[in-house]
Amino acid sequence: MSLVVMKFGGTSVEDAAAITRTAGIVAGRVAAGKRPVVVVSAMSKVTDQLLACAAAASRGDRTGALAISQRLRSRHRDTAAALIKDAKNCATIQTAIEREFEALDEVLRGLAAILELTPRISDLIVSYGERLSSAMIAEAFKEREINSIHVDAREIIITDSQYQKAIPQDELIDERCTRLVRPLIDAGLVPVMGGFIGSNEAGITTTLGRGGSDFTGALIGGALHADAIEIWTDVNGIMTTDPRICPDALRVKEISFEEAAELAYFGAKVLHPATILPAVRKNIPVLVLNSKNPANEGTRIISLAPHCRSPFKCIALKRKLTIIDVVASRMLMTHGYLKSVFDIFDKHQCPVDMVSTSEVSVSVTVDSTDKLPAIADDLSKIADVKYEGCKALVCMVGEDIRGQRGISAQVFAAIKHVNVRMISQGASEINMSFMIEESDAEEAVRSLHAYFFKDPDPEIFDVEARNATVAQ
Repeated sequence: MSLVVMKFGGTSVEDAAAITRTAGIVAGRVAAGKRPVVVVSAMSKVTDQLLACAAAASRGDRTGALAISQRLRSRHRDTAAALIKDAKNCATIQTAIEREFEALDEVLRGLAAILELTPRISDLIVSYGERLSSAMIAEAFKEREINSIHVDAREIIITDSQYQKAIPQDELIDERCTRLVRPLIDAGLVPVMGGFIGSNEAGITTTLGRGGSDFTGALIGGALHADAIEIWTDVNGIMTTDPRICPDALRVKEISFEEAAELAYFGAKVLHPATILPAVRKNIPVLVLNSKNPANEGTRIISLAPHCRSPFKCIALKRKLTIIDVVASRMLMTHGYLKSVFDIFDKHQCPVDMVSTSEVSVSVTVDSTDKLPAIADDLSKIADVKYEGCKALVCMVGEDIRGQRGISAQVFAAIKHVNVRMISQGASEINMSFMIEESDAEEAVRSLHAYFFKDPDPEIFDVEARNATVAQ
């Protein structure tokens, strides 16, 4: 029997109806002879509300923080009551929910007293979302005759102590999965655990960063040498672009790991950028599926995707970027100029999306605005600095872009009415990116999509679905 890790996002577990759908999907995998391990996010919007709790408490607004917590408590109690009809089982999970919220409220009261929200406390507070959802969902599965068992992800996902964006310790995770999770699977149980959360070796709660539930699924899949990792969300898979911008966007049937990673980093919201790395290392296929439409085949991400006769597979858009221009004429021919510039970005732990350089000038794009004044202050000691916000990055992904003659001319002809600020193709053979004004972003994407996807390859794209929509 094949082992499959199934990760369900917040919209797939947002209420009793969604959790019931999710249970049906898992039951279907069990009936098909598969051995699932289930990873779940917090219920939709819960993480945001927990962050709001923390922010209110850190301002000294104890009443406001506890009020948000009370609303979350009621939501989880009501959802559990709707899901679990057996009186004894319902009482058990309700008691567990009460216990977790009492502990959360105690943390919030303490925070309102000390008025200092550290990354460590923030991780502890937001961890309650996944801790609550996973325990409740495991109990709901049991009522639907799925032989499930709740596993505290903090016992499995061991990380360093870099709170809010902790780095998983692969060898320790492999050991915990082998020792604690594998025996449950072999016993015919379906482990259910929360995504996003972990702990350091001292047992202190950490998180993997926003979107980290996908990462958890991939880490578990890699450690268990799963046959597949399924990412269940609320869309039919990876699309050629954002359907909210282009309603005629197409579902991509298959895409390579490398292409999916580029899309994830440059703005595609379906996947967390780090999600697929454990899968790549173990060559485990990743499927992106829709829990609201489980019959759809979704998108399959594999090591080597089939050839596509269309020049591009997807167009991603990353908004709210800033261009920083660094010019230092006095540094002409000076050894180490670039190093000194990027040492400053490293000092402030600010990642850079795109770079354009000449002998004395460097232009970079960043999406972190809170650190800009400090970065600019440090840069001004070695160069003249200016920065402009409200920019967007358009990333076009396809295979062997550098090998296609005239492709750049086609791209920029399609958006000749849009002013382009920076262009990058770089070392990657699958990515062409450029910066434009954020106000021009959607128009640029629509123009590019209309030009490059007017005759899509039916072997790679779900053309039939678009034709059916047009026919209606």
